[in-house]
Amino acid sequence: MNILVTGANGQLGNCMRNAASGSADNYIFTDVSELDITDSGAVARMVKDNGIDVIVNCAAYTNVDKAEDDFDFAEKLNAEAVRNLAEAVKQNDGWLIQVSTDYVFGKEPYNVPCREDQKGTPTGVYGLTKLHGEQAIAESGAKSLIFRTAWLYSEYGKNFVKTMLNLTSTKPELKVVFDQTGTPTYAQDLADAIFDIVENRRMAGNEGIYHYSNEGVCSWYDFTKMIAEMAGNKECDIQPCHSDEFPSKVKRPSYSVLDKTKYKEIFGRRVPYWTDSLRRCIANIKAAES
Repeated sequence: MNILVTGANGQLGNCMRNAASGSADNYIFTDVSELDITDSGAVARMVKDNGIDVIVNCAAYTNVDKAEDDFDFAEKLNAEAVRNLAEAVKQNDGWLIQVSTDYVFGKEPYNVPCREDQKGTPTGVYGLTKLHGEQAIAESGAKSLIFRTAWLYSEYGKNFVKTMLNLTSTKPELKVVFDQTGTPTYAQDLADAIFDIVENRRMAGNEGIYHYSNEGVCSWYDFTKMIAEMAGNKECDIQPCHSDEFPSKVKRPSYSVLDKTKYKEIFGRRVPYWTDSLRRCIANIKAAES
């Protein structure tokens, strides 16, 4: 098969490179310099000329705060570009695997893990435009799997884990919010899950929306405490605080834990616990630094 991976220089894109390194399939990795997915003509040509069977879309506008002042571009990348990919791959009778987000939820006061059939109630532009992307796929009629994920981190690029590794090793004191609850997700775990489905041709008959994050639940405060503990950063005094101590243009979901029952039942796979995956990631980061 010919598989196109967009946003290949981002966190998930780099992890897809790792996952697919030994595959016999033909993976084509692109970022904006090779393929502008907001250009429908360019997308259609790429898909047709290369006989693309599957698109894994790792590209997105992910700056949650900046999106509040940049709706047009966030909508263009998170929704209109997704429509371009869906329509192009449909013309080639292929599949689109789209990565979405827990931010499609949040307005309602949830206190149980969110299921796939739960109505989207985003609280900001980022979540709204990602939800529009999901809707664009449905409207296109393309064969698709959508994976909503949360709190993504990895060895690559800028992310919460790398930021907190730095801050807890350099700051004497740190305040981190404890009133936002979710699940950290190691991007390599998500990439491996997507790769497994593609490699084993598990798309047909399994169309739809799935939730994938690591197992377990924590707050950003708990997440930070665990990062510091695993890294051996013992000097930083990490204290919990309320979200309103860090004013933001967007109201983030206070509870966005994802229910992964559907993924586990359909594909028969276990999902790693968040602390186990965090330990692997930090070990890799430390090894790369040495």
